[in-house]
Amino acid sequence: MTDAAPDPGAPPGAPAFRASVLTLYPEMFPGPLGASLAGRALAGGRWGLEAVQIRAFATDRHRHVDDTPAGGGPGMVMRADILAAALDATAPADDPRPRLLMSPRGRPLTQARVRALAAGPGVVILCGRFEGVDDRLVRRRSLEEVSIGDYVLSGGEIAALVLLDAVVRLLPGVMGNEASGETESFESGLLEHPQYTKPAVFEGEPIPPVLLSGDHARIARWRRDEAERVTRERRPDLLGRAD
Repeated sequence: MTDAAPDPGAPPGAPAFRASVLTLYPEMFPGPLGASLAGRALAGGRWGLEAVQIRAFATDRHRHVDDTPAGGGPGMVMRADILAAALDATAPADDPRPRLLMSPRGRPLTQARVRALAAGPGVVILCGRFEGVDDRLVRRRSLEEVSIGDYVLSGGEIAALVLLDAVVRLLPGVMGNEASGETESFESGLLEHPQYTKPAVFEGEPIPPVLLSGDHARIARWRRDEAERVTRERRPDLLGRAD
């Protein structure tokens, strides 16, 4: 479990957003979530993180949490009974937090889902390993399977870190400039427009003159046009869903 003494400016009482991560490798948390924006917010008590060791709920002396797949085949499958015990102890039936399973067969994580999670009381995340988890657990504990991309990782921990980073940065008081998140990729359904800063000329290429014009209406139109151009070139599938 990750505990941090809240700073004087932190919200009073328990954090409004609480994340519980069930994993075979609790030492992976907070990991990168202990640095930068998420780390400062964690230390400041703006969100809470608990890493739960699944093996603590094993019933044999060797702490086995998996077994061979029914029907044969390679690898091992995480047992439903042990995972259910871990989930029930961590998040009883009256816990309002959604229960997520990081899985390559889940629905793709979107910015809209991230925003919805950030507006809630927190999350309970199960990190799978080996060949996955017994499918009966997914149904019996109403797990929402979430994918961060069309590829396979060694386990759900890195995916959980990605999801939590995306969510925590949207919590109140975490980002220094709340408006900065409104123009980022996917917030409007488009990829973000190109960004520029000093020097005014880099290796012979100047900053687009419109950005130095001071005309905010022209700048807004340019940014919108550029966002559409980048999206059309790189992710045309997003254009039909854009605002």
